Amino acid sequence: MSEHILVIGPAWVGDMVMAQALFKTLREQRPQAQIDVLAPGWSLPLLARMPEVRRGIEMPLGHGRLELGTRYRLGRELREARYAQAILLPNSLKSALIPWFARIPRRTGWRGEMRYGLLNDLRRLDKTRYPLMVQRFVALAEPPGAALPARLPRPSLTVDTAARAELLQRYGLTPEEAPLLALCPGAEFGPAKRWPEHHYASVAAAMIERGWRVAIFGSNNDRAVAEAIIEHLPPALRAAVVNLAGATRLEQAIDLLSAAAAVVSNDSGLMHIAAALARPLVVVYGSTSPAFTPPLAEQVAVLQLPVDCGPCFQRECPLGHLKCLEELAPAQVLEALAGLLPKPVEVR
Repeated sequence: MSEHILVIGPAWVGDMVMAQALFKTLREQRPQAQIDVLAPGWSLPLLARMPEVRRGIEMPLGHGRLELGTRYRLGRELREARYAQAILLPNSLKSALIPWFARIPRRTGWRGEMRYGLLNDLRRLDKTRYPLMVQRFVALAEPPGAALPARLPRPSLTVDTAARAELLQRYGLTPEEAPLLALCPGAEFGPAKRWPEHHYASVAAAMIERGWRVAIFGSNNDRAVAEAIIEHLPPALRAAVVNLAGATRLEQAIDLLSAAAAVVSNDSGLMHIAAALARPLVVVYGSTSPAFTPPLAEQVAVLQLPVDCGPCFQRECPLGHLKCLEELAPAQVLEALAGLLPKPVEVR
C-alpha cells in the first residue's frame, strides 16, 4: 500500500527548486510514496517538472495572510486524501494550521513560530549541523538528529523538448548556429543582490563579439533592468540580444534556459533553475552568501568579493555604495565562463 505525504512548500522559486532534494530523498527512502505539494499557484508549473511529485495543490492564500476560515476549509478537503505525514518547509505558525485541520497523523517540521501542538514531530534546528537550506529540507525526511549523507540528491528538472524547439523558433534563437548565453540579472529579494546592468552589458558585448547570442531572462519586474542592459550595449550589438524578461511563463523559461550554452546570474530563483538544468553557470553574489543557498550543480563558478561590510543579507546596500557588486569586474565573470565552457560548446 502506498504512503501519501503532503509537503507544505516554500514561497520562493529558489527554495522550491532546492526542495526537490527532499522529494528525491523521500522517494529513495519510500519508493511507493505518493508526494503532493501544497504551494503557491505560481509554483505548480515548476512542480510539474519534478517527477517525484504526484501533484501540486494550489495554496489559495498569499504570503502573510491568515484567513483562518479558508485554511480550515482547505484542511477539511485534504482529509479525504488520508495523508500519513505532512512535512512543513516554512517555519511559520500559519503553515502548520492546514495539516492540523486535515488531521494528518504525523506532522513534521522545525520548531519555528511556537508550533507546539500543531506539529507532533517537532524538531529543534541545529544551524551549525545543517548550515545549508537544502540540508534543513532533507533532514526533515530523516529521524531527528540523524546524520545526512555526504552527497545529497541534486535538483534536476525535466524539459519539454518539443516546447523548447517551438520557443527557440519563436524568438529567433538557433543555438546550433550561435551558442546562447543566458543572463539572469534580476533578484526579487532586492537591489543588493543585483550585479550592475553595465557589468552585465560588458559580459554580453564580449560574448556577442565572439559569435554568441544573448537572451535576458526574468519576470516582468526585471524588464526595466533588462532594457538597461541592452541600452548599455553598443548599438551595433543590440540585435544579438533577445529580452525575454516578462515575456515567458515559468515553464517556458525552464525550457529556454535548458538550451543555453552558459548562464550568468545573480543569486536568484532562475539561478537555481539553471543549476537544476545542469547548465554551465557563473553566479555573482552580493549581499547574500553561497554558504546558505549555493547553486546545487557541478558546472558552477561562484564569485563573491570579500568586503568588510558583507555579506549583510540586506535588500538594499545600507552604506549606499554596493561595493560588493560594483567592484566585481566583468573580466572576472568572463574568466570564470572560460573555465566552464567546453570546446566546442555543446547544447544539452
